[in-house]
Amino acid sequence: MTRDWFSLDELARQLGRDRREIEKLVQRGRIPGRKMAGEWQFHPTEITHWLEQELREYTDRELAVLEQTHRSSEFAEPHPIAALLRVETVMVPLEARTKRSVLESLVELAGRTWEVWQPAALLAAVQERETVLSTAFENGVAIPHPRNPLPDALGQSVIAFGRLHSGIAFGAPHHVMTDMFFLVICRDSRTHLHVLARLGRMLQTPGFVDQLRSAEDSVSAYELICAADNQIIV
Repeated sequence: MTRDWFSLDELARQLGRDRREIEKLVQRGRIPGRKMAGEWQFHPTEITHWLEQELREYTDRELAVLEQTHRSSEFAEPHPIAALLRVETVMVPLEARTKRSVLESLVELAGRTWEVWQPAALLAAVQERETVLSTAFENGVAIPHPRNPLPDALGQSVIAFGRLHSGIAFGAPHHVMTDMFFLVICRDSRTHLHVLARLGRMLQTPGFVDQLRSAEDSVSAYELICAADNQIIV
């Protein structure tokens, strides 16, 4: 996202939705926007934060449209999770017992790639995001990430995955325990939304979460995640 503001038409194209539908949602206060010189304008950061919450309710079709409109040039192949996840950034089981230690362990895992240049800044950003609103879902999976991109804190975008022996309280709805975590660290908002949309589709794939929870070790979990990513039709 290189511009400071989106117009109504540009936002509709970004979301892959009808302009009239977007305008109606804005007028109802459902989408953050403001009138400037009589025209609706939208700040990219505000839209990214809004989308992060909306993604929880999106269908696979809606996620696929969002993924297409936010496809990142960072990936040579159309499989963003497999491109950013490495076997050394997967840990099963993850040795942690608290929310803080989970996040610390995930940042340490991401650092194995040598792409993380400022781990303390990254950890602080991820913790701050969790204080705003938990990234945990009702299926026992959480996707911690910074609230805003940190291009100065890393060389390339990275994903790390960890699974605990047993779940912990991580802020999921209805007090569901969380035992699986995808740490997502991206250099720009476009890549960030691309990755979140793909992860959302994977988590909706029948059987995927249960299979991942049953993976015997780190290598098995890594192969399962990459296979699920590769099987999704772009």
